[in-house]
Amino acid sequence: MRYALISDIHANLPALDAVLQHIQRRQDIDAVYHLGDLVGYAPWPDGVVDRIRELGIFGVAGNYDSTTATGYEHCGCRYEDPRQEALSHASYEWTMEHTSPRTKGWLGSLPFRIDLRPLGGHRSGPRLILIHGNAILNTVYWTEDRGDAFARKMIAALGAREGDVVAFGHTHRPWSRVVDGVRLVNTGSVGRPRDGDPRAGYAVVHLSEDRRVTWEHHRIDYPVAEAAEAIRKSSLPDAFAHYLETGGELPPE
Repeated sequence: MRYALISDIHANLPALDAVLQHIQRRQDIDAVYHLGDLVGYAPWPDGVVDRIRELGIFGVAGNYDSTTATGYEHCGCRYEDPRQEALSHASYEWTMEHTSPRTKGWLGSLPFRIDLRPLGGHRSGPRLILIHGNAILNTVYWTEDRGDAFARKMIAALGAREGDVVAFGHTHRPWSRVVDGVRLVNTGSVGRPRDGDPRAGYAVVHLSEDRRVTWEHHRIDYPVAEAAEAIRKSSLPDAFAHYLETGGELPPE
């Protein structure tokens, strides 16, 4: 089975559509799953969720999804400095005001994790475990610089075993490595990359019949200018447009 994994779309409908078109053109993808954070920071929260639902793409709840669904006090985002904290609050308030009750209800129905068994549940075999942030909370960042000790703690909490794959997002930076025989894959971000590359990103994981695991990260061009202009025309902070255009940088104050 070959799975396309999309994460951290963050209400960026042009980016989502470009990625979905790229996946469709491949013709070798067996299933598509999302890893959460469908809303926040861009002006199409209902549009993104509608597209995901129209296509029957199943997935897990990101921190932005679960906080928006429950009306939590903030989005559960990382605040690196007071300016970023203020911007994240502005994004969350806008998202709460511009996301329909229907969308919020559906976001609240998303599960915390999904386990896939491509060889079938009737025999042992590798699993693909889908989460958003980490094994315990969807708000905690599993960044590439986290050491093996942290990875082992998360692997144990998930009950993952050698040969399994754990896929997640949340950091908006793609990376992958193997710890104790478990392949870890961060899918990066469809709609809000923060690694200096403004192109949309997604991952493909292939679990073969002979139990081998291969993975790919892809970057896809999309009309960034269109998304940035839509942000500037909305009541969202203009800084979010600059963030998209630069792949993760805020403009000077």
